[in-house]
Amino acid sequence: MQKILLTALAAGIVAGLSTFAIQTAKLTPLILQAEVYEEAESAKQEATETAMHETHEHEHNEETWEPANGFERNAYRLLADIGMGIGFALILVGAFTLRGEKIDTKRGILWGLAGFATFSLAPTFGLPPELPTTLAADLNLRQIWWLGTAIATATGLYMAIFPRQNIIKILGIAILALPHIIGAPHGPVGGIVPTELNAQFASASLTVMVIFWIVLGAASGWLYGNHCSK
Repeated sequence: MQKILLTALAAGIVAGLSTFAIQTAKLTPLILQAEVYEEAESAKQEATETAMHETHEHEHNEETWEPANGFERNAYRLLADIGMGIGFALILVGAFTLRGEKIDTKRGILWGLAGFATFSLAPTFGLPPELPTTLAADLNLRQIWWLGTAIATATGLYMAIFPRQNIIKILGIAILALPHIIGAPHGPVGGIVPTELNAQFASASLTVMVIFWIVLGAASGWLYGNHCSK
């Protein structure tokens, strides 16, 4: 058990650090561009509200806490990426252990790609990554659909790949399709961020996540195969 935990910890840190570096290069510039639109819209609204309701000025100027740009923001993002890496590595290594198969780097990458399909690709078909201020459906509904899609994808992939019976494989494919037949919850369309910028962000987010899962799968597979199997 200790070796399994150490494998997940090491692989999660490696994947988290890699993701942080790629996010900094690909996603952060897009988020900063979106924040320019957000700040401009916020300033416009505050000016309008102040002019109409001067007595409420203090109330509207109150803001929720958020990390300052620069080192503080990057530090929190790095911790979040490493935490995400360790959490998903525990799931991946747990799956290795339950299957009881011989695991190496190549098989680890295949498992990582399955993780990408489960937690990133399949949910993206209904709920693509969005920049701040983008209009969207109720958060609780989106979270429920995302979780259901992840569970259905993991179950469907397992049933379509591992069992030998064709009827189970067909059922697995049907389960894979079920969340998309039901459809993701959708809210109003639009927002203050240009559609082109949102499209770039969605594409870059998928790129970041596929690299994350490949690195996580490779690191987990190599560490597990070389240490936990001994």
